[in-house]
Amino acid sequence: MLNQQVLQMLWPALWETLYMVAGSVFFGHLFGIPLGVLVVVTSPGHILPNRLVHRVAGVIVNIGRSIPFIILMVAIIPFTRWVVGTSIGTTAAIVPLSVAAVPYVARLVETALHEVDMGVIEAAQSMGATPWQVIYKVLLPESLPSLVLGVTITTISLVSYSAMAGAIGAGGLGDLAIRFGYQRFRGDVMLYTVVVLVVLVQVIQMLGNFIARRVDHRHPQS
Repeated sequence: MLNQQVLQMLWPALWETLYMVAGSVFFGHLFGIPLGVLVVVTSPGHILPNRLVHRVAGVIVNIGRSIPFIILMVAIIPFTRWVVGTSIGTTAAIVPLSVAAVPYVARLVETALHEVDMGVIEAAQSMGATPWQVIYKVLLPESLPSLVLGVTITTISLVSYSAMAGAIGAGGLGDLAIRFGYQRFRGDVMLYTVVVLVVLVQVIQMLGNFIARRVDHRHPQS
């Protein structure tokens, strides 16, 4: 049975994890979506071809994705302190989580936008649509189901990253599992933490799949 002491520790840790993940999902997509769009529209043969911009944006994405999160988290401690005034705690953890999410989101957005039929884009251009209108009214709406699934994948990855951030005092379920489970030899705390993380990931995945089906106009819901 789940005793009262463990429950009192689990609830605050869960809310800390949700807070970190929600903040990093927001900021990760705030910067990641424009970066992903930039990579796509500046590629050769697209609506705003620019070889230099395309290569620079691609390099930024590749470098960001190649750095392991635990190294990134430590490497940008000065930047984290500059942004939030501290490098410890749940709010501070949002900074490296967001930085890690940006290139990840950008690559998923790039993949989603490349699925849009060029014929649809060319039809919009032939009717006088500006590049911004093509992006806003064609590219993003047409790729919306894939974008929603991308948000789902990113969110689940950030749940894992947030647990890793707990190793250096970021709080959340990861911190609970390490400090009260592993270091104090509390197998029950470890078990319940894993169960909560599994349930959280399943809920996120089901919600993402549901929303993706609802916004997919290519397969109308019965």
